[in-house]
Amino acid sequence: SSPQIPDAHVLLHADCNEQEVTCELSRYSPHGPQEAQEATHFLVSLSVEGGEFSTAFILQTSVVERDHSTLIQNKLGLRLSPSGTLLTEVIFLVFSHIKSVSAPLRGDVLLYCGFRQQETPLAQEVAVEWRLQHRGKGWKVFEMKTRLDDAEGSTVVLAERKGSSVNASLVVGQGDASLTLSRLKALDEGTYICTVTLGPFNAQQVIQLHVTQPPEVSLSEEKFVLKTDPPQTLSCHCSKYYPLDAQMEWWSLSPEDSEPKLLLDQGSLSSHRQHGDGSYSLSSHLSVPSSGSPGTRLTCRVSHQALDAPVSLTVVVESPTQGSYWWVLGFLIVSVLFFHQVMT
Repeated sequence: SSPQIPDAHVLLHADCNEQEVTCELSRYSPHGPQEAQEATHFLVSLSVEGGEFSTAFILQTSVVERDHSTLIQNKLGLRLSPSGTLLTEVIFLVFSHIKSVSAPLRGDVLLYCGFRQQETPLAQEVAVEWRLQHRGKGWKVFEMKTRLDDAEGSTVVLAERKGSSVNASLVVGQGDASLTLSRLKALDEGTYICTVTLGPFNAQQVIQLHVTQPPEVSLSEEKFVLKTDPPQTLSCHCSKYYPLDAQMEWWSLSPEDSEPKLLLDQGSLSSHRQHGDGSYSLSSHLSVPSSGSPGTRLTCRVSHQALDAPVSLTVVVESPTQGSYWWVLGFLIVSVLFFHQVMT
């Protein structure tokens, strides 16, 4: 009997949920030498927009006995049933319940890919291959060959990417060809293609992996005290984030204001710095004049796609305390008396 399509109920509710269903049908030619047979094969790809449903399966036509009343589909030259339909059955399918996944830099991720076949096995040997495509380049990440009869010593593994793995026992027992990647790097981001091959048949699933890392945000000063010297610099550091785009803003709220003001074009940005793991760092420097108002709240706000909400850090501008002036004056007097005593 035909294998069931997992999560097929999603298709029933797609129209009610205003989700677009994409279906692609094409003629399929099995690989390698084939015995003479009347069956014809088709490859079908089904996915639901905005839903976690995607599958590709092989259809095989059912045998229809030919007589003088048999209907023929002219374009394909295939025999139709008495009702005028083309009878087929699913013999092999590859599916995934995720089409896109995000994972943290230096973290681990599982990319799900499963397969099913008809009750009568198409073949005893199954091959699993994972490839990565990114920015116009492609390379093999993982490859495995094993036998579904669980013959001892039958598994052959070729892992191109260190820290990649597929569980052979799950492949054999549950049709689970999921790929595990550990210690993610920025270079691991891209489009992953899971290809499962059973005998002369193969089908694929495509999964997008997005690597993200929220920034660490810090200010150069925990306490900002005005000085009579030239303008002081307050720096905001946005560190170890991925991907590249991060937005840094300075806001000011003086004691006279009721709402904070955006300080447009007053912060100077450093150049992006890239680290060995692919993450980035960026700094913004704000020049604060000595005429600034004590009590003013200066806020650095950082936005990045890996953050659920912008991160804001605030420092309050303080005026020098009178005690500090007397301390400095006393220090100068003591120093002068000391040197005078030494000289005399």
